[in-house]
Amino acid sequence: MMDLESLRSINPPYFDFLMLWQKIAFALIFASLGAALLIYILYKIKVVGLKTFKQKYDHISKFEINRYGLAHMAIAVAFFFFVNYLEFMTVAKNYGWFFVRLFIGIAIAILYGYIARLLLKYYWPGPMHKKLRKLRYTPRTNPTNGRKMKLLSEAEEDAYLDEGKQAEENVFSVDYDVWIDETTGETHIEKYDGRLTAEQCDRCGFQTLKLAKEEIVKEATEAKDGELLKEFKCAYCARVKRRTVKLTKNMKQDASAGVLIENPLEKHEQVVTVKVDISSDQYARLSYEFQSLREALKSEGLAGEGYGIRSVKIELFTSQDVHLKFEFQNLPEARKFMEQFSLHNVNQ
Repeated sequence: MMDLESLRSINPPYFDFLMLWQKIAFALIFASLGAALLIYILYKIKVVGLKTFKQKYDHISKFEINRYGLAHMAIAVAFFFFVNYLEFMTVAKNYGWFFVRLFIGIAIAILYGYIARLLLKYYWPGPMHKKLRKLRYTPRTNPTNGRKMKLLSEAEEDAYLDEGKQAEENVFSVDYDVWIDETTGETHIEKYDGRLTAEQCDRCGFQTLKLAKEEIVKEATEAKDGELLKEFKCAYCARVKRRTVKLTKNMKQDASAGVLIENPLEKHEQVVTVKVDISSDQYARLSYEFQSLREALKSEGLAGEGYGIRSVKIELFTSQDVHLKFEFQNLPEARKFMEQFSLHNVNQ
């Protein structure tokens, strides 16, 4: 085995350069890892230091993926220098091995960075969405007296929003939450983006599974349930998932009065799709689709008296694949029902 002096005698300038390179690479390994850890710690300190749930929500939704991306870039750089610190004796014998090692280090760093980017783009939005949802709906406390505040339903909150805010909600660009202290009447309004999210794909695990189409396989009757075939497609891995949903005529609702008798959403299910079909004398049929009861109630297409309407059919699809069907004779009855349904399920 050759000693350092023997290796240096082969090519002194190259050996001296390599020794300097090794020292720099060794230092930069720890510097890069330190930078990644520092980025992560500073981000967490910033989040913990924010006083309100809304401030935490805004900061996480705006910066978390970016900060984690920077941290992973620093780790990728650490991988590059780590690879380029290995096999010194082999590389010292022939400068050609220096370029081989350099190429391998670049390849590993790029591979790590690419995988990290994919995870942050397609996987992390799922866990982050759960964290943001918890921050958004955690009961607020009135800072003046310490009392718990109540989140108003969509039907209740419009009285506290001006026309501009209501217009923003109607086009789904913004969603406002109104919290009220029921004792003092003090209100606190929070503004959120109106973006919609996809489901988690069971193949790739990313939050990219969206409803592509659906088809009624068997119509529901008064005596027997029907079937609906829903087809989902993943925007990342192109996974196509088909799911059969039970159609039922069991409305649990007095359609003539538009009054909800009992809450059809059992076991804390949530409405994920609302479909509304309107039959009228003026138009053969008008169809709308919404992601929640909130959106349906904000729609201008469902506003007004709706003269000439023969029927309004509402279909609710829940997170547990329950399909509920309702039918009304006019728009006011349909809106009243959705408002009462929303009161039973304030986060719908």
